[in-house]
Amino acid sequence: MAFKVIKPGLLALIQDLGRHGHQSIGLTTGGPMDEVAFRWGNALLDNHDNSPQIEITFGMFVLEAQADTSIAITGADLGATLNNKSISPWQTYAIKKGDVLAFQQPVWGLRAYLAVKGGFQCEPTLGSVATVVREKIGGLTGKGDKLQKGDLLAYQASSDYEKRSVPRLAIPNYSNKEIPVILGYQYQSFSSLDRANFFSSDYTVSSNSDRMGYRLEGQKIHSELKGIISEGIAYGAIQVPKDGQPIVLLQDRQTIGGYPKIGCVTRIGGSILAQQKPGDIIQFTPITVDQAEKERLLQMARLAQWR
Repeated sequence: MAFKVIKPGLLALIQDLGRHGHQSIGLTTGGPMDEVAFRWGNALLDNHDNSPQIEITFGMFVLEAQADTSIAITGADLGATLNNKSISPWQTYAIKKGDVLAFQQPVWGLRAYLAVKGGFQCEPTLGSVATVVREKIGGLTGKGDKLQKGDLLAYQASSDYEKRSVPRLAIPNYSNKEIPVILGYQYQSFSSLDRANFFSSDYTVSSNSDRMGYRLEGQKIHSELKGIISEGIAYGAIQVPKDGQPIVLLQDRQTIGGYPKIGCVTRIGGSILAQQKPGDIIQFTPITVDQAEKERLLQMARLAQWR
C-alpha cells in the first residue's frame, strides 16, 4: 500500500529526525528543516516521534493514494488540495484509495510536511531514513535521491481516522522575522560595533540558501580572528567568512569548519528561518541559554499534552 508520486515537484525528501552519532566519520545529521512542524505532524496522528515524513519544498508535488489511510499536513501553506478541493495545514485528513493530493506554490512559508498514519515505510541507512542529497545517503533508495515520478511511498493501510488540528497558539508564526541567537564563545572576537550592527540590521535571505545553510546578505561584520583551527559545527552555528556575510548552518551542514562564529540559532529559531524564502528579510535577537531552554521545554510540553 503506497502513495504514488505523480509529480515530484522541486524538492521532496523523506526525512526523520536525523542520523545521529556519525559526524566523526564526516556524515551530517540531516532531518527536517522545520523540526517543530515535523513533530506536530507525527503528534496529530499519534505516530512515534521519529516516524518518517515527506518534506516538500516550494510545492508542485502530486501524489495518488493506493489505499485508505489518514494524513497530517503541517508547516507552510503550499496551497494543498485533496481531489481539487483546498485543504489547510496543521490538521488531519482521511484519505481513500484513488484520492489525489497536490501541493501548489507557497501561500506562506516554504516547506510543508506530509505525515501518514504509522509513518512512511523505508529502509534506514545507518539508523535513519533522513535524506541528504549531498552525501548520497538515506531516502527511498538509501542513496540520497530526492523523490521522483513513479516512486511508491509505502505505508500501512488504515481506516482509523480522527479529525484533529493543532491548537492555534501552538502554530508557529512564520511571519515573525526575529530569529533568536545564543551568543557563541567567539562572540568577543567581534568588535562592539560589529556586534551592534549584527543585532540591529536587516538581513536578506540569499538565493544561494539551501538545506546545508542559509546565506544572508546585508551589513558586513568581521572577526578579529584571522582564522581558527577547524572545529565541529553545531546546528544553527552562524559562521562569518572573509566576505563578512553571515551563513547560518542547518540540517545538512558540513561537520567541521574554520570560520569564526558569532553565535548559534536555536532549534525553534531554525524552524522559523527554514520557512523564509530567498528575498525575505530577517533580524537576529540575542537570548540566553536559559531562555532557549525554557522555550524548548514549553514546546515539548505542548506536544506531550497533546498525546
